[in-house]
Amino acid sequence: MNRQMVAGIAGALLAVGAVAVQAQQSTAAGKPVSFAKETPGREPTSFAPMVGSWVISRDGNRNVLFIDGRVWKRGQPAGGLADKARELYGARNEEFIESVKAFAYYPIAVYKGLDNFENGEISVRFQMVGGTLDRCAGILFNVKPNGDYLTVRFNGTEDNVVLWTFNKGVRKFVKRAPELVPLELGTWHTLKISVHGTLLQAYLDGKFMMDYTLPEPVSGKIGVWSKTDSMIEFDDFTVTPAAK
Repeated sequence: MNRQMVAGIAGALLAVGAVAVQAQQSTAAGKPVSFAKETPGREPTSFAPMVGSWVISRDGNRNVLFIDGRVWKRGQPAGGLADKARELYGARNEEFIESVKAFAYYPIAVYKGLDNFENGEISVRFQMVGGTLDRCAGILFNVKPNGDYLTVRFNGTEDNVVLWTFNKGVRKFVKRAPELVPLELGTWHTLKISVHGTLLQAYLDGKFMMDYTLPEPVSGKIGVWSKTDSMIEFDDFTVTPAAK
């Protein structure tokens, strides 16, 4: 077998592999993250908890992701923060850790299944279980190696949807949806964001809540977000990247 034939076969195999990878990615895109094989009482394997106590819990006959605000403590990052940050960002993990410590009031868990989200949709179902200071469920996105990020969240103590930025240790309000939406404890709801270029739109239970023109396109990791003593169950985290 000559070199040209070998090169041709190798090229064909690489092409098949690329097609298989693309098919696998397109199959995974738009499908909710499943916690079915996770172990209740343990940290999730599909998300990296960075701040707060994130564990797999049971809701009826299914596993869900739970942020347990009952054990919330001021300034308390998640266990094993250094190892988790190293897994996500390698040599740049120290910068990320320092920024996360500045935001220790706000539990976050970073999704491991996508390295970079730029355009598309992210949605998650959530159920408020409890919380005295706050009852917050949010979508985390545009997470940078230095720990900066954006979040669109629903707050059950304020009944509103708000976009926040977290930049260089400073938390800043950006925009609040004009409509108040009271939601009951123990009921499931869906929060969704749509990002196309610099246009951000937010929805609650399929209803348009607000839009905002970002100063620049997003690019970074994604996940889920909460605040202080919130007790929230999350399920059906779904990311659908836009086709390039």
